[in-house]
Amino acid sequence: MAPTRLFQPFATAFILASALLVAAPAGALDTPPAANAEASLEATARLPRPRVQATIKDYRRWLDVIAQRHDVAGLATAVVQGDKVLFEHTVGYADAATQQPVTPHTVFRLASLSKAFATAVTGLLVDDGRLHWSTRLVDVLPYFKLKDAEGAEHATVGDILGQRLGLPRNTYDNLLEDEVSYEELVRKLDEVDLSCAVGKCYGYQNVAFSMIQDVLFARTGQFFYQLVDKRLFYPLGLADASYGLAGLESSKSWARPHSRAGHTWKPFEPNEIYYRIAPAAGVNASIRDMEKWLIAQMGGRPDVLPPKLLEVLHAPGVVTPGELHSTAWRQRRLTAAHYALGWRVYRYADQALLFHAGAVAGYRTAIAFLPKYQIGVVILVNSTGPVAGQLIPMVLDNLLGLPHVDWAGIDRKR
Repeated sequence: MAPTRLFQPFATAFILASALLVAAPAGALDTPPAANAEASLEATARLPRPRVQATIKDYRRWLDVIAQRHDVAGLATAVVQGDKVLFEHTVGYADAATQQPVTPHTVFRLASLSKAFATAVTGLLVDDGRLHWSTRLVDVLPYFKLKDAEGAEHATVGDILGQRLGLPRNTYDNLLEDEVSYEELVRKLDEVDLSCAVGKCYGYQNVAFSMIQDVLFARTGQFFYQLVDKRLFYPLGLADASYGLAGLESSKSWARPHSRAGHTWKPFEPNEIYYRIAPAAGVNASIRDMEKWLIAQMGGRPDVLPPKLLEVLHAPGVVTPGELHSTAWRQRRLTAAHYALGWRVYRYADQALLFHAGAVAGYRTAIAFLPKYQIGVVILVNSTGPVAGQLIPMVLDNLLGLPHVDWAGIDRKR
């Protein structure tokens, strides 16, 4: 296997965030997974094979329409069931200017899909006894303060990774874009009015989430990206995966970000600003990498991600009711929404669904799987637009035998 390229991650990305709201049960992340992990406890079942085959046929047709209409600059996607890749497909260009095609090994920025790598490596170190989900930040990070001094005393690793630190959503992402350093921003958290008490409500974070890299360095003496490479990239065989802009640009094939230029797509230079908070959005990977990652998250690599750890990572935590209304498909299909540890947990047409989406300038990504049926889909796109997030519910609807809804506008005439 080719060695993974590694670069120190003083970078990650601005990610689309959801609304800040409502409380999680106190100490939810320290309770046994069986107490709140409805997603992980559903008995595994098999979908009818003809339905799966029909879904893949329809998905291929939808992707052909997208390619014909140039709805994306480039796209890579896969459908995985159990430990098998059922479908892999690429569309368009890694670089529209040179017409370099997207291949299964073309590397994309994952944006917020990176968060699940951060929580997984933290969980492995928890299993090793190096720290706990309940480890207090003040016991590890001398700089950590909040405006609520008493609340700061009780803030934990689980609070930052479970998006329940009490800060308003996307705190300081705007200053990150203005090139204020991560190191300065995490030392200014005590200037921000909290939206609720620590641990009591959801507020999506990138800057605060990335403090996990400092926690892990303090407890192991190793840089965050080294830990992810050693514990995840290498053992899972993610040979194209890397961190940072240098990692992206040194890939044999990498997807340039694109913006609309009339009826075509124009590549532009990726911005290093968003790589400065690596745990939140610093991973680069190919669709081949993400197939292996999806298999591992669905339990197919217990040698790397043990079942008990996956139960913890996927257990519903803080409630996120804003997710129930943010898009048309969520309004129609979701009846419950929570944030777990680097994952969103939805009740989708009465089925548990693990999901996450990501976005940085010129990239859109999405990943989802149904734990009961051990089947999932991942989409990587190197242009703007909602296609990635809209195709996934169409695939899910087909798999579950629901009435067809054209969430992505495939049948719409242009």
